[in-house]
Amino acid sequence: MPANLPPQYYELERQFNKETDLAEKLRLAKELLAIMPKHKGTDKLQADLKAKISKLKLQIESGAKKHGAHHVDRFSHIEKEGAGQVILIGPPNSGKSSMLDYYTNARPLIAEYPYSTHEPMTGMMQFETIQFQLIDTPAISEQPIPSYLPNLIRQADLVVWLLDINDPAIEKQVSELRNKLQEKNIILIPPRTSPGENAQFVYKKTLIAAHKYSSPESDGALSDLKMRLPEFPIVPTSILETGLMENLKKAIFEAFDIVRVYTKRSGHEPDFSDPVVLPKGSTVGEAALKLHKDFALKLQYAKIWGKGKFEGQRVKSNFVLSDEDIIEFHI
Repeated sequence: MPANLPPQYYELERQFNKETDLAEKLRLAKELLAIMPKHKGTDKLQADLKAKISKLKLQIESGAKKHGAHHVDRFSHIEKEGAGQVILIGPPNSGKSSMLDYYTNARPLIAEYPYSTHEPMTGMMQFETIQFQLIDTPAISEQPIPSYLPNLIRQADLVVWLLDINDPAIEKQVSELRNKLQEKNIILIPPRTSPGENAQFVYKKTLIAAHKYSSPESDGALSDLKMRLPEFPIVPTSILETGLMENLKKAIFEAFDIVRVYTKRSGHEPDFSDPVVLPKGSTVGEAALKLHKDFALKLQYAKIWGKGKFEGQRVKSNFVLSDEDIIEFHI
């Protein structure tokens, strides 16, 4: 029986065969398996591809070398913490390290000269009742990108692209960064945008921070940047302006499209210290399931407190939750 593979399979296969980065090779192998038709004619191909996926996973986990491939870099994966992982990228001296220092307890090296960041550094940023993990990274410029950086960008939940709004070379920097990432099969897209259909690429949702902004001196440059990148949300930021930095925090939260739900026991006050974080549009039943599978199975009803709701409104498991709802489960 013929395999009848789609045309995009062969293009993706060529990319897979020439790729040397193990993590990216694994991603491409999974994409190949996903788009391969499932029938008797592809049984052997499926088995071979699954074997390659297993082998690649073992190589990555062990850090072993493969002929013609780079070794696995110790920075190529950072375990996620908090409500989401946010990676800071940008050209030299765009302010990534100072932003990490401002928002978190991490203490990166901050210098006036370029390329002072040589390896990634993480810190936790507090937004109201939840935290996001921030990752500071080396600059992206005409220099070769560190081997681990594309993997970190692919794995992150959200990209914050920093640009020094007052840098006269900003147009060149924008073009350079996009081209460098596209060479690594990464395309930056606005939040709430559907990823492209080309499986060769990873599409990463991105906010732009127009950093080192100062009104009115930077207003013209900000307008130019918005005209150059009209599809992206652009947030003016400056570590000298608390209000601007708070605006970026809120924009990051909104880009995740999540809701925070606070739980309470009957007769007790709500627990605001550890909200249940869920995708926007989640239901009471999904919140219960996140707490415990058995809990969700035994759920009879819940009581809800929140904006636009009756106090202690009784709802079923299919009730859609809003941000900062308070929920009391009854089993």
